[in-house]
Amino acid sequence: MNSIPEEVKAFFESWKPGPDTTIQTLPQAGSNRHYFRVFQNNSSYIVTFNPTNVPENNAFIEFSRHFFIKQLPVPEILHADAEKKHYIQSDLGDISLFQLVQQHGYNDYIFELYKKSFAQLARLQVEGGQNLDYNNCIATKSFDKHAIYSDLLYFKYYFLRALQLPYDKNLLLNDFEMLSSYLVQEDHKFFMHRDCQSRNVMVKDDRVYFIDYQGGMQGALQYDVASMLWQARAALPYDWRDELYDYYYNHVNTLLGNRLHKPYFKDNYDGFVLIRMLQTLGAYGFRGLFERKPHFISSIPFALKNLRWFLQNKNIPIRLPELQKILWAIADDKIIERYDTIKAGPECKLKVKVSSFSYKKGMPEDLSGNGGGFVFDCRGIYNPGRQEEFKKLTGRDKEVQEFLLHESEMPSFLQYVYGIVDITVQDYIKRGFENLMISFGCTGGQHRSVFAADSLAKHLQEKFNVVTEIHHIEQESKNWIN
Repeated sequence: MNSIPEEVKAFFESWKPGPDTTIQTLPQAGSNRHYFRVFQNNSSYIVTFNPTNVPENNAFIEFSRHFFIKQLPVPEILHADAEKKHYIQSDLGDISLFQLVQQHGYNDYIFELYKKSFAQLARLQVEGGQNLDYNNCIATKSFDKHAIYSDLLYFKYYFLRALQLPYDKNLLLNDFEMLSSYLVQEDHKFFMHRDCQSRNVMVKDDRVYFIDYQGGMQGALQYDVASMLWQARAALPYDWRDELYDYYYNHVNTLLGNRLHKPYFKDNYDGFVLIRMLQTLGAYGFRGLFERKPHFISSIPFALKNLRWFLQNKNIPIRLPELQKILWAIADDKIIERYDTIKAGPECKLKVKVSSFSYKKGMPEDLSGNGGGFVFDCRGIYNPGRQEEFKKLTGRDKEVQEFLLHESEMPSFLQYVYGIVDITVQDYIKRGFENLMISFGCTGGQHRSVFAADSLAKHLQEKFNVVTEIHHIEQESKNWIN
């Protein structure tokens, strides 16, 4: 049975045979799609592997083909298999607008990239929506009243319920009905990206390109603008948001022959800002509080601070008393602090010792005097060492890493580990503790435990900036790993 990278390579070479094809695994985001960069003859391509969600693949492929014909800034679909389980697209590089914001801060260069993004977004919505076959949409063809109401319930069930705050259920549902009825009055005849944010804007040669619009549908113009400007993690300066909103409005209004009514458009825009923020909180609740994915949990404070500023400085266009009461409650400092990530500063004394070991040799001893820490058993995950090609490799070799990422339950295992360990690390930083020991064991201390230990150490360094010491006990004794 072929591994996923081998299957991807075979698929690519069925389209473009060549002797020097190499595969690079790209990081996964929040979805189950697997992305690979394929190199051949000094050119590179992106291959998507997603056999479990063909409708999603079909939406992206067909939307992309439509947009590319109209010369809109999207990747070109170069090839897809008959079942649309794999497809190949042009390579737009690794640099997103979000990464550039993180790298450069809020300077003139970034502001100009946002202006380019909004100019092209207006084209994608207006020109891209013309004659688009919305039968390719994944779930619903239009962001209608039902879809808006569903987003509000998403917020209720996956975020609000987790907080266990008191509220009147019937009054809240009445407010949901009022808000969805109000927003559905806006013109819904345009293409709506649905997840238009700086992570989904790629920058190559100072040109911007949109990706990840497979969830798109017919909808109102304001939703994508709200999504882009109020992205929690990007945290754009508030004066930028107003200036960029005006820039977008003038641009799209020109495309539409100056037929928009500015005050009416602005009132509805504020309503779409609200619905987008609630949908985002629902997503963070589902991915973070229920699936325990650390990135989404750590994003919650950004979203709540975003919401609080909106409540303090903008106007919800209609009266929604129960919803507004709840929103003020969840934007309280105590709720934000519950999910805020504490970074280790210069004064932090905590050192986290992460080890891999073999259960045949016994668990490592904690010499810090802290009495021991976490021990995670990796033996429930398929052992790559059973296969001949992996026997002399370790969890630091690319081939083993690819196998564990794509052919085992290791990614799910690690998500649970991160969720458990994060609670303790954050508490230890707060309380000034100095030592924490975390160990991963497997049969030989060679493949699974090594990979898991390295993965956790990297996670803790990135999330908490904490000092991490790594020991691969079996490998150090064999001098296999430096």
